[in-house]
Amino acid sequence: MDHKTGWEGMEPIKRAELVDVDSIPFLKNTADNWQRLWAFKARPNDLLICTYPKAGQLSPSGVSGLEQAETIPSPRTLKSHLPVQLLSPSFWEQNCKIIYVARNAKDNAVSYFHFYHMNKGMPEPGNWDEFLENFLAGKLAWGSWFDHVCGWWEAKDRHPILYLFYEDMKEDPAREIQKVAQFLGLQLPDPVVNQIVQHTMFENMKLNPKTNYSSVPSLVFDQTVSPFMRKGTVGDWKEHFTVAQSERFDDACERLLGGSNLIFRTQL
Repeated sequence: MDHKTGWEGMEPIKRAELVDVDSIPFLKNTADNWQRLWAFKARPNDLLICTYPKAGQLSPSGVSGLEQAETIPSPRTLKSHLPVQLLSPSFWEQNCKIIYVARNAKDNAVSYFHFYHMNKGMPEPGNWDEFLENFLAGKLAWGSWFDHVCGWWEAKDRHPILYLFYEDMKEDPAREIQKVAQFLGLQLPDPVVNQIVQHTMFENMKLNPKTNYSSVPSLVFDQTVSPFMRKGTVGDWKEHFTVAQSERFDDACERLLGGSNLIFRTQL
């Protein structure tokens, strides 16, 4: 779970500072509410969808505000960007089902860079070179991509976690939707799966006010800088990375993912 506040009566906002919680950088308002986040009471039939920021969400219906989450009736679908070690212990105690979505580091970095620019509540992104250095060093909100994807990958062997890859969802959405259904104990006939595929296509979600964040005021999300839902493709990193940067990322992935047997595709 993450912490959010309403937009009503909001003054123009300043770029946020990062504050460490257990050595993980968070936005200040998240860090200020840390005790409430840690003490959050999960319910046995909660479904949590978790990703590193800008890795792709399965569902737009998840709730990510503390106040809202605590008041809505069960069964709840919740969203979070928390690394596995900082998730409220009650999710493990209640044996909640969790869906984790991971995206390759290169495309994730590009998407996060554009989000840092358009979201005025994020810290200053710096230029592309500076942002990449911070990405590799884990000096961004929610910490290291490498630690995030590896932490959840390891946890799936001990908890009911369905670990999905963004690239797989782009390649064959119907197949991945059936994985989710099976994980949730649901049987979906093909017409229903096809309907879900249509509703969750990036192009359709980009036009949907419930998923494109067009209701967020421009003083927070400046979508003239970059739309919240920008491209949603696999391989857009090639438009941003130099050869040297690409090689540096490849080396980092080999070094930092090497012991995990995690394999990411950077193109389809």
